[in-house]
This record gives sequence, C-alpha cells and structure tokens, in this order.
Amino acid sequence: MELIHEDLTERIIGCLIAVHEALGPCLPEHTYQAATALEMAARGIKFIREPELLVKYRDVVVALHKPDFIVENKVVLELKCVRRLDEVFRIQVLTYLHLTKLRVGLLVNFNVPVLKAGVKRVAL
Repeated sequence: MELIHEDLTERIIGCLIAVHEALGPCLPEHTYQAATALEMAARGIKFIREPELLVKYRDVVVALHKPDFIVENKVVLELKCVRRLDEVFRIQVLTYLHLTKLRVGLLVNFNVPVLKAGVKRVAL
C-alpha cells in the first residue's frame, strides 16, 4: 500500500533526522523549528512556517491555530519536545488537517534518543 505523499514525507523526515543528529534531544521546541526551517530550505523543500489558520463561526473568527509548518502545500508538520506524544497532539494534527483540507501530517517528538521513534504519521 502506497502512503500519501510518501516521497515528500521521507524527504521531510530526512531533514528532521539531520536536525536531531546535530542538536540531540531535550532542547526547546522553537529551536528545532528554526533548525528544521533552515534544513528544509537548504534541501529545496518549500514550506510556510506557522501559517495562521482561522476558524469561523457565523462568519466571525473565533479561533486562530498555527501549525509549525505546511510543507509544499501537502503535509502538515507539527514538532514537539515532550516526554511522550499524547493523544491530544495527534488530535491537534487532525484539527490542522481538517482546517487545511490536507490529507497527511507528521507529528514529531524530538525528545527521543533516535528520531525515527518519535515520528508519527497522521492521515485523514
């Protein structure tokens, strides 16, 4: 079974692994976000960092959500540095997928010894 945007998600994961190998675990999330932006740009991957996603009710904006990245208008990328990836983080990515109408996201926890263990794929 072929995964949605598998080539792109593998390229993104390659960037994340490079960042994790260089910086290690346990730094603040914003550090990994800045480094990931530099790595993706260096590899020619297009992205929007912290795009504003508006939630409207009765034509009034009632909330603003900011995923860490939208990559090539195909993948939501959400970074964490936490003890473990709780269900609430997966739901957060699902919310971003619904708001963007995209089909796949990556939820990444940098607080792990080997990054592959901290990458979770989320799809609609």
